[in-house]
Amino acid sequence: VQLQASGGGLVQAGGSLRLSCAASGRTFRSLSLGWFRQAPGKEREFVSAIGRIGGTTRYADSVKGRFTISRDGAKNTVYLQMNSLKPEDTAVYYCAAGVTVDSAYYLTIARSYDYWGQGTQVTVSS
Repeated sequence: VQLQASGGGLVQAGGSLRLSCAASGRTFRSLSLGWFRQAPGKEREFVSAIGRIGGTTRYADSVKGRFTISRDGAKNTVYLQMNSLKPEDTAVYYCAAGVTVDSAYYLTIARSYDYWGQGTQVTVSS
């Protein structure tokens, strides 16, 4: 599976961005998809995920109510709509795909995923 993330950039606090991650190489509907982020000097952390079965969604507490994950089977793409951005959202955002991630819990765990994209930088200025 190849994952190509895009959509990052520089935005002022309170602004919005939409990240996209295009997947290829495997039937899209068979993949659970997640977004993780890593800020300088910090560990990679879970942001959001959407399951392959039933479209279960999960969000980190820090982004609930501000971020929305969705998937488009026709375009083999997963999106992360980010609104009301804060400086603490600044990080490199990575998309990930898993072929055996089914439970809501494991959607939030990085080691559950089999494939990773290259990352896209999001910078939120105050």
